[in-house]
Amino acid sequence: MISKYSEFWDFYVKEHSKPLTRVLHFIGTSLGLALLAWFIWRGTWYYFPLSLVVGYAFAWFAHFVIEKNRPATFKYPFWSFISDYKMMWYMVTGRMGREVERVSGTAR
Repeated sequence: MISKYSEFWDFYVKEHSKPLTRVLHFIGTSLGLALLAWFIWRGTWYYFPLSLVVGYAFAWFAHFVIEKNRPATFKYPFWSFISDYKMMWYMVTGRMGREVERVSGTAR
């Protein structure tokens, strides 16, 4: 059982070691956020669960088909949700590759 977020983050990075997994997470989360904004803007906020379905569909496909592991969401839903956004930020700022290297112990 993981009890500290720093330990979870390293676990999360290992579970997202393949670039395509990270890209699919980014796409799904971005689409989910765009849908959420659209639903709020249109006043149809009650459709917000669809934004979660879209976001998680991309992520879970990546885990089951690409990484061949179970999504961390099943065991650590809150930390996993937060880590999706942290990973997106690291991807946008060009730091995610270094995180994967750091956790896996490989160097470029």
